[in-house]
Parts: sequence; C-alpha cells; structure tokens
Amino acid sequence: MGKPTGFKEFTRELPKKRPPQERIKDFKEFTKPFPEEQIRNQAARCMDCGVPTCHAGCPLGNLIPDWNDLVYNNLWKDAIDRLHATNNFPEFTGRLCPAPCEEACVLSINEPAVTIEEIEKQIIERAFNEGWVLPVRPENRTMKKVAVIGSGPAGLAAAQQLNRAGHFVTVYERDAKVGGLLRYGIPDFKMEKWVIDRRVHILEAEGITFKTGTVLGDNVPFDELKGYDAIVLCVGATVGRDLPVEGRDLDGIVPAMKFLARQNRVVGGEPLEPDEILNANGKHVIVIGGGDTGSDCIGTSNRQGALSVTNFELLPKPPKERPENQPWPYWPMRLRTSSSHEEGVHREWSINTQKFVGEKGRVSKLITTHIEFVPNPDGGRPQIKPIPDTEKEWPADLVLLALGFTGPEPGGVVEHLGVELDERGNIKTDGNYATTVPNVFAAGDGRRGQSLIVWAISEGREAARAVDQALMGHTELPTKGTGDLPRV
Repeated sequence: MGKPTGFKEFTRELPKKRPPQERIKDFKEFTKPFPEEQIRNQAARCMDCGVPTCHAGCPLGNLIPDWNDLVYNNLWKDAIDRLHATNNFPEFTGRLCPAPCEEACVLSINEPAVTIEEIEKQIIERAFNEGWVLPVRPENRTMKKVAVIGSGPAGLAAAQQLNRAGHFVTVYERDAKVGGLLRYGIPDFKMEKWVIDRRVHILEAEGITFKTGTVLGDNVPFDELKGYDAIVLCVGATVGRDLPVEGRDLDGIVPAMKFLARQNRVVGGEPLEPDEILNANGKHVIVIGGGDTGSDCIGTSNRQGALSVTNFELLPKPPKERPENQPWPYWPMRLRTSSSHEEGVHREWSINTQKFVGEKGRVSKLITTHIEFVPNPDGGRPQIKPIPDTEKEWPADLVLLALGFTGPEPGGVVEHLGVELDERGNIKTDGNYATTVPNVFAAGDGRRGQSLIVWAISEGREAARAVDQALMGHTELPTKGTGDLPRV
C-alpha cells in the first residue's frame, strides 16, 4: 500500500475517450493517453485492506496490491515483474477483461473500485515502451515435444509456460494468423492486432514454433501428431447457439462470430471476396443477445454505417446497483453500458423473437413478444411466458445471433484423438486437465465452456503445469497466484 490515505484523497478516474461520433469512423482503439501522475494517483487508492479479495476475484490470482504499491512508488520495472509473474499477457487482459477483480475490491463495498484493469494496461505498455519485455529462453531443454492445438489465449499461455519449462513447443493454428478469438472475434476498436503480433514476436524469439493455416486432417495429416510426447487441446468453444424459429433459413440472419471475424479480416488486410450480406451499411440491424459479443456487433455495425441498431436481451433489465442476492465480493449481474452502447443503440429486455419474416428469400422484419419468467412447478429453471398483447414487428435487414456458444466443433482433431466429451459437449478432463486419452490434455473454452479471456490464460497456465508434471514426474512451473515464474 503506497499511500494510507490515497483512497480518501483521490476519486476513481479512467482515461478519456474519443467522442462516439468521431471514433465510429474507424476501427482504432479510442482511449486517450493517461498521464503518469493520474495513474499513480489511481494506484494510491489501493487500501491496506488486510485480506485482498481482489486476488480471489481474479482467476489468475494476480498480485494486485503488490504492483499497485510499486506503481505509486514509481518502481515500474518491479511492477511489470510482479505482473508477469502471474499473467503472461497483461496487454490482452488490460484491454479486454471485464475485471472481476474490481467487483471483488474491498473499496467497492461502498466506493468506486480501484482502477485495477487500467493500471495493469499502463504497466505493460510502459514495460514495452521501456524495452523491458524481452524473450526468456529456457537454459536447458528436456528434449520433450509438445503440440498445442489452437493459438487463442489458452493456447498461447500453455505454449509459453511449457517452453519455459524446457520443452519444444509447436502451436498449430488453422487460421492465417495467430490469435484465435483474440484476432478474429475481438474488434480492433477494443484491441488492435499489432498488440497480438508484438507478443507473438516475443514468443517466437523464446523458441516456440507456430504453424498457421494448418488444418489437421486436411492440409496437415493427423499422423504428424504422433511425433509429440504430449498434446494440449486449446480449440475453443466456437459452435454458436442458434435460434430455431420460423424463418431462420432466410438470408441475412448471421451468427455473430461470422460477422465479426469477417470485419477483422477486412481490417487485417486478408484477401476476401465481397459479401454484401455481412455488411451493415445502410441496414436496420438487430443484434439478439446482450453479452460482450452482442456489444461487439453493435460497435461494428455502427462503424459499417448501419441505419439503425437494436439489441434484444431475453433476460429482464438488470439493476444499476449490485443486487441484494449477489453480495460483495461476488460478480454481480447489474446493468453495464459498454463503449459500443455509448455509440448508439436501442436496447430491449425481456423480449423473445417469435419468427422471422422475409421478402425474396431475405429477412426484412421479425416479430417479438415481451416475456416474463414464472416459477417451474417441477422446481427446475423458471419457464418463459409470453405477455399478452405485446407482439411487435421490427424492421430487420440484418440479424446477428449473439447467443453464446455451445462447445467445441465436432469432428476434426477432437474426434480423431477420440477424447470423450462431457454432458455439456465440452472436452472431458480430470482434475489435472488430462483427457480420457493418455498424454492428451485440454484447456480453455473447449474444456470449461464459453468463458473469459482471463480464465483462458489461467487454464493454459494450469494445463501446462499438469503436462510438465506428467512428462517429467515433477514441475517447477508456478501454481495460481504465485510469483516464482522466471521473470521477464
């Protein structure tokens, strides 16, 4: 704790943003520079709380009070060492994490929380600017070879940890570039892709091999995997949940990730055929789903020049304040307004799509009713009941389905390896991330289901530790929340 009275002297502040009508003209990140004095003031708000529950709120167990204290005392090099000790990629989480640590901050009981995520971002960007982020190559090699399938945050974290343990690591990625959901699912206005490239250059210099554009079982034979001592499946949960109602087969009703990935490829300069259906320009857009993916669709649609953007959410409108049945330090389901919402959207809650209506094979409108949730007489999940006389017709030239994900894609390497799936369709593992097939492990969304980037990094780290233990009979890789990782 750098300043005992800091939380009383300084209010919560975040960097200023470019105005919405200016930033929707491009896909660049839009936060303005945050002066160092203000960053240190924000770090000073970290209290001497005795039990830092922010640790428990963070799936990585980040040593948050440590690096807040170091930032306040202008010890930035020490701060990045403490941050990297538990988090391989703070430049990702500092931009994209919903910050469960802030909801668990002791100060947030009755005051705005410490700006943990922003301080994290400022630490890593200072470290890159100062040249402190350098490749860490292992001193000795074990001569063991590990294949990591998938280059999202779980795969990258697993690869870096396994490489630091001395194993030879090869990452297989079916897309043209490394990053998985980070590159093809997250819009550039939330994280420009040079941020990924910058880190990948470090990983390559550390000795990790990346094979992009490789589809196992297609342009790369499955037999190539036989040469590895262990395999880590980090394939993600990429099967989007559908909406099987009347008219679903009409053109113009598109899975959100297909829409987002195409725009990211456009921004990234990848060669693509024109596809008018996947462009919101001049269209009435309806986004079904109120989560982060839906928010990303809203921001992207406005940047493409949508005529209007409407967002539907099945659940009731949450309260602005923490609900009584979700006490601190738990993550509360309360109303959140993203930067994309600020840029223009009409939001509807407790609304259900009844059917799609089209003209000449293309969607032109949809029909909804408002709903309420009623108790299930069998004691199960509440039932959805339409509210009479609430049917409404909405113009819709493009409908984006942002309804979440059901699990990893069927077939492919998962089927070839013969790993079992659990009752939810995710890859089944034991308590050590091991699948039902010897020497095959899994981590990330493909194992736990759709989740947060910070959970993906945590899972990649933990799976790497389990692999190292299985291959060597012991491991020196750190457990969650410990800081004995080789320093960057």
